[in-house]
Amino acid sequence: MSDSSPRHPPLDTLPEPEPEAPAGRGGAEVAGADTVTTARGQTIEIELTRAQHTFARRVAESQATIPQLTLRAEVDLESRLAAHEHATASAPAEQAAPATCTGEIVKACALALREHPRVNSTYRDGRVLVHSRVNVGVAVTGDETELVTPTVFDADRLTVEETAREIDHLRVRALEGILSPPELSGATFTVFDLSAFGVDSFTATVPPGQTAILAIGSLRSRPVALDDGRLAVHRIATLTLSCDHRVLYGADAARFLTRIREPLEASAVL
Repeated sequence: MSDSSPRHPPLDTLPEPEPEAPAGRGGAEVAGADTVTTARGQTIEIELTRAQHTFARRVAESQATIPQLTLRAEVDLESRLAAHEHATASAPAEQAAPATCTGEIVKACALALREHPRVNSTYRDGRVLVHSRVNVGVAVTGDETELVTPTVFDADRLTVEETAREIDHLRVRALEGILSPPELSGATFTVFDLSAFGVDSFTATVPPGQTAILAIGSLRSRPVALDDGRLAVHRIATLTLSCDHRVLYGADAARFLTRIREPLEASAVL
């Protein structure tokens, strides 16, 4: 009996789709981009850089393989910011740095990692690999389209001043595009600070090979009740901790986040 079902050519013999007509004049020209016209209008196809390919792959890997637990806590930074402003009040205007607590937060994270070594680890094949060095990655924007995470090595052994200087140094190297491979791959924990962009809070993705990442939101002035019952306006930021739920349970992550927050709110030297 003859087979009357329709025949389909093998996939490898199907003709290539017709290329869409190129866009007309007047469109924006982008280096390394192809421009086509579709039903959506002019479409510019931009090839990712090698760094962007790496970032895309790692984000997809993280979302696909790491079950992530997220916790948030507000931290009152008024005392630390006031101390910073007092220390820089006498400095010349061109030397006065804007009030920031990034160095203090990175240092507080490093001390918390030393006390909670399970956070300073990597999950691999049903095992938790705890690392001996506390290396904190600081996510910075290399240019308008790339995000890199250079590493502050042995951050638990540095002073706050040394930490802040190292972060500034790494930011300059990131902008110049001269970070070395070890500087980009040695972190055991990451801090992502978007406080300069007006973002109240956000959830960062745990980098593959790490157990947790801390996201820092913008400072907001809010009323707070002091111990004596008076009201005051303090500058407060939201810290968001994302962690690998295979390694850290809720209580573990909460204790670690509290260990970061409490010394930041105190006036003691970190």
